[in-house]
Amino acid sequence: MVGPLDLAARVDEALAVQALAFGLSPDEVTVRRHIVLRHLGSPGARAFGATTDTGRLVGFVYGMPNNRGHWWSGVVEPYLRATGTEAWLDDSFVITELHVHPDHQKRGIGRALITAITETAAEPRSILSAIDVESPARALYRSLGYRDLARQVVFPSAPSPYVVMGAPLPLLR
Repeated sequence: MVGPLDLAARVDEALAVQALAFGLSPDEVTVRRHIVLRHLGSPGARAFGATTDTGRLVGFVYGMPNNRGHWWSGVVEPYLRATGTEAWLDDSFVITELHVHPDHQKRGIGRALITAITETAAEPRSILSAIDVESPARALYRSLGYRDLARQVVFPSAPSPYVVMGAPLPLLR
């Protein structure tokens, strides 16, 4: 079942899913925990979760209206400027994280989560970043209408380059 999620109350459970899906170390999880809790204090931040019949969290997404003052925007802005897509940073809803437990992937959960959260957005478009490799996640985003805005985006301390993608809202079905 997909619905609104009190991510602050279930942050450890959500990060356990992210650690499995994204391959995070315990130290990285500790850092991410502080980041998630800080993000949840941003205006308009919200989360959705996917749970089993027993209430176990198997996927989550969270995001917020973009703010050019946030760290992520500062990192991606020069890359977007170079491709003439910097305006995507304005009036956009950012998908900050989207993760599904590996045992529950390829069942439509990621699609359900991202469409549910973007349906609540007042902004006319959505942006996100993903590792810049062809992956099931990138295929999902493309099927929803996201397109590459800037590639080979380097985040400090990230081992691989990312792509920034954007889509008009509502997402394609």
